[in-house]
Amino acid sequence: MKLAKRASGLMKAFAVVLSLALPLMFAVSAADARIGGGKSMGSRGSHTFSAPPATSTAPNAARPFDRTMSQPGRPAAGAAAAGRSARPGMGMLGGLAAGFLGAGLLGMLFGGGLFGGLEGLSSIIGLVLQVGLIYLLVRFAMSWWQRRNAPAYAGPTPGSAAQTNARSGLGFGSVSNAAPLEITPSDYETFERLLGEIQAAWSKEDVNTLHTLATPEMVSYFTEDLRANDARGVVNTVSDVKLLQGDLAEAWREGVTDYATVALRYSLIDKTTERASGRIVDGGDQPQEAAEIWTFARRDGGKWELSAIQQT
Repeated sequence: MKLAKRASGLMKAFAVVLSLALPLMFAVSAADARIGGGKSMGSRGSHTFSAPPATSTAPNAARPFDRTMSQPGRPAAGAAAAGRSARPGMGMLGGLAAGFLGAGLLGMLFGGGLFGGLEGLSSIIGLVLQVGLIYLLVRFAMSWWQRRNAPAYAGPTPGSAAQTNARSGLGFGSVSNAAPLEITPSDYETFERLLGEIQAAWSKEDVNTLHTLATPEMVSYFTEDLRANDARGVVNTVSDVKLLQGDLAEAWREGVTDYATVALRYSLIDKTTERASGRIVDGGDQPQEAAEIWTFARRDGGKWELSAIQQT
């Protein structure tokens, strides 16, 4: 009897902790800490909901956008606006799911669950069953919401996969299928420079500089992520960024705006530290590699700006 009561008390404490922690688990992912957080975000004009062709640098399909201001069948508005972001699988349903799960656990704590309170060993088993049931219900709801909102990528047309041939000498290769827009060696040089400058501005939390390097839509996402880091009391720094390989996936023109999507494989040192103490809480001083697909845009022949980051 005493053993059952002790186990019941432990389960009550566990339920309280879990009910408080689960909403945070829904809000904060365990993705990479570098700029973009290992997510796909931004806009690629009319190509936002089409997968960029594969290249030797990124042979796998690009992941659909987690955050974009573009709408299927409509011109991209993200490059000219900032503010809200679309998050398939999160938003209202995510908050409701987290609240439902937390409320369900608290309900179980006070004896309002499906199997009664926490009186005795049999009710402890009931608690475990309730936690499992609620978890399955939430997973089902989240999966349904993601399927409903995630854009369906159209796969590359036959023969459109990029094949690398001549090297440009700047870490970039060219592709066999000719792009409608010519990308010159100076453009590749700019892309490589922006890769480092954007990471450096992110590490310094310099939003003003980010505004000169990326579209307003991308800066809105970066600002949101920086505020989340500040709320957690941490700072993410990225250093020693070196381009290892890059390929042009596609380049095109829409009206007065040019777009270039390139696959980038680069090395970096990525670490997150406590803002107050400097203690490392994620990452470290050892170099690591990342492979992403970046899209750059320029208007009226102006300077290139980062318009999107996609994971592979």
